[in-house]
Amino acid sequence: MSTNSALTSGEYIKHHLQNLTYGQFPDGEWGIAHSAAEAKAMGFWAFHLDTLGFSFVLGALFLLVFRRVGKNMTISTPSGFQNFIESIIDFINENVSGSFNGKNPLIAPLALTCFVWIVLMNTMDLLPVDLLPQIAALAGVEYLKVVPTADPNATFGMSLGIFILMIYYSIKNKGLGGFIGELAFHPFGKMMFPVNLLLEGIGLLARPVSLALRLFGNMYAGELIFILIALFPYWIGWSLSLPWAIFHILIVLLQGFIFMTLVIVYMDMAHQTEH
Repeated sequence: MSTNSALTSGEYIKHHLQNLTYGQFPDGEWGIAHSAAEAKAMGFWAFHLDTLGFSFVLGALFLLVFRRVGKNMTISTPSGFQNFIESIIDFINENVSGSFNGKNPLIAPLALTCFVWIVLMNTMDLLPVDLLPQIAALAGVEYLKVVPTADPNATFGMSLGIFILMIYYSIKNKGLGGFIGELAFHPFGKMMFPVNLLLEGIGLLARPVSLALRLFGNMYAGELIFILIALFPYWIGWSLSLPWAIFHILIVLLQGFIFMTLVIVYMDMAHQTEH
């Protein structure tokens, strides 16, 4: 938990909040940024390798574990881990049946994926702040940000995926005319269609934005607090980090639950044929 003596407190915080960024430099060359200024200069075509890497690894872990449990599932003598996985699936199914009134076999798997994947990515925040970055430093990796959901690129990427599904199912179930009519003719009727379109359009666009920012804001704040605690002397840092980590477990789970619940609600709205 101790701070690297070569860095000031401000430099330590900035270092831990900097992603491992690969992109195109202003001179046209591609490579890894060695400072926040270089990462910023790369502009839009910059890839956060740590966010992408941890996201893919945790996503693959989720798929492999659930697939293994599914293949080895037994009714007579289920293992404790099988019971745990089944309890998660039952929990998701209960939430879907309670909030989703349409018929779509995709919704439950989508909700399960959102919940488990986000919880796994959030849980990376419970690892000691310097553990993985110091291991990466031994391999010559200068920056490593280990919490994917503390990166707005990850949360906006997920929320945009949900937004595309919302639009797709809205048009599929209501027709293009019905979808446009829902935006233009509610809630004040046809004569007020410019106002309706403005209000409904803002409300529609606000959904993915709020979905992304809520998750990002909570996890970024949690990560920042862990970094600030790491600046204290060793024994003080551990005495502060332990209770915060215990409390943060609730945030880790709650943010996954909120994201999943909103996805179910938004999918239900996209399947409603009557406004």
